[in-house]
Amino acid sequence: MAIETKQEYLERVMAMEKPRCPHCDHEMKLWEVPPINFSDGLGWGAPFLFLCFNDECTLFTKGWQDMQEHYAQRASMRCFNYPGTDQFECMPVFSAMGGQGQVIDDEVLAQQEMLKEQTKRGFSILADCYVNKDLMTIMQLLTDATEPVRVRIKAAEMIGDLAEVQAVEPLRFMRAGNQKLQEAIEAAIDQIHERHFTRECPFCAEIIKKRAKICKNCSKEVAGQ
Repeated sequence: MAIETKQEYLERVMAMEKPRCPHCDHEMKLWEVPPINFSDGLGWGAPFLFLCFNDECTLFTKGWQDMQEHYAQRASMRCFNYPGTDQFECMPVFSAMGGQGQVIDDEVLAQQEMLKEQTKRGFSILADCYVNKDLMTIMQLLTDATEPVRVRIKAAEMIGDLAEVQAVEPLRFMRAGNQKLQEAIEAAIDQIHERHFTRECPFCAEIIKKRAKICKNCSKEVAGQ
């Protein structure tokens, strides 16, 4: 089963209709879970939640007195929802500004929408390139750091399907800042070698036949290496 990335999860949540708080009927806001463990260390169980930030919400306004009486704490509660469920729970906050820094505002949503459109455009270009075997454009998309990571990963996969052994050398020199992208590049190199029955000499790094016993370039014995 494929593991959903945080970005993919965010895109899925953004497409959902925002729930309304059961305490005040205000539309809840998308909230990014901070990178800290909660309570028993198990975390919130999701990278994003929906939170009610209405300061007139009855849960929030009455929570100050309830928390003081029961726990002797200067704190209150805000309602939160697990995306895609009917599960609503309460989160402690220690000021009216508590948690505001993790709200995914309209500007962030606009950036995410732009990223989604860039990804769709990149996939469309790659689809045409794959049909036409346009390796130059595919390589350009792979090496362009401004392209979305998902587009670059797809470009690496296509190069593994289409490229000749001459592509191995430039791929070896690529250093991606993203682990999944780097893994996709390494997988592409392995696929190119598999398709052409080749490998790289462990001594001089030149490309040789997989079954070679002596490297034709450095004359070292490579059988079993």
